[in-house]
Amino acid sequence: MSPPIFMLILSSLATGTIIVMTSHHWLFAWLGLEMNTLAIIPTMATLHSPRSTEAATKYFLTQAAASAMILFSSLINAWQVGTWDIVNMTSPPAYILLTMALAMKLGLPPMHFWLPEVLQGVTLFTALVISTWQKLAPLTLISLTVNNLSTPILIILGLLSTIMGGWGGLNQTQTRKIIAYSSIAHLGWMISISSIMINMMILNLLIYLILTTGLFSFLILAQSKTIQDTMMTWTLSPILTSTMMILLLSLGGLPPLTGFMPKWLILQELIFQNLTSVATMLAMATLLSLFFYLRLTYTVSLTLSPNMVQTKFKWRFKSLFMTPYLMAFSVTSILFLPMTPLLLL
Repeated sequence: MSPPIFMLILSSLATGTIIVMTSHHWLFAWLGLEMNTLAIIPTMATLHSPRSTEAATKYFLTQAAASAMILFSSLINAWQVGTWDIVNMTSPPAYILLTMALAMKLGLPPMHFWLPEVLQGVTLFTALVISTWQKLAPLTLISLTVNNLSTPILIILGLLSTIMGGWGGLNQTQTRKIIAYSSIAHLGWMISISSIMINMMILNLLIYLILTTGLFSFLILAQSKTIQDTMMTWTLSPILTSTMMILLLSLGGLPPLTGFMPKWLILQELIFQNLTSVATMLAMATLLSLFFYLRLTYTVSLTLSPNMVQTKFKWRFKSLFMTPYLMAFSVTSILFLPMTPLLLL
């Protein structure tokens, strides 16, 4: 893909998200979502392989169906309430349908089956865009309509996402599928707290974006597509491999690192709201995600120098394009936890 066309696609992608974030009318929000979908499709089909074509088709059909459901729910609300404002979603059938449509767009259970297959069929950079940037527009709509959405439905969706995200990633060997199920699990935490404290959801989203971007930057730099590939990353840079190990532990939510901060604050807020059973189920379900993070950490650190590996080194280009991003996001993922008291003021 030529650089001008690539920049046009990226600008269209950013414009669609900005339109959703700044719109007050459902038609403009739907227009921004469609721009997002149509802009990402050409980047998904750049590989010219049956797998990428299948992924692009699945993504297009899923997102088009979800956008149609959003338009239909806004039409029902406008018919009963008489307004197209996003913040006035007060009709029960409309907001239930809207919740299901946004869950389909985000990849929340039980509408999550498309996300791992789509990420597996695209390049690592496109998977990074789908896992991070493409989550912003649906989560913006959730934050705008959260006062009218059903809190029990959101909590149930959050619990299902955390359980299915951890459970589905246990038997995966492809790093993109592991990150897909990790994304589902992290979205479960965001959705669970969205109707209780929206600021906590935004903080969790910010940390999720930082950690996932850092992890994808490392995978792109090392060209690691399977767990077996991650065992040879020390041949590229032992320092980056050690940073990757800490980044994976941060994604798992271990206490000294940044990934523990949103989970700690969310559990604390759920307990304050007398939702101790929900907090307990979330904490237990995240242990499943922690298992495959620890498995990845083990495979990454197992072959660190001075261990001798009796296998041939994987030949690769030494690209330094993602290195500045990787170091910036990795340092943030490690050292952001001491700033927690400043964020709580």
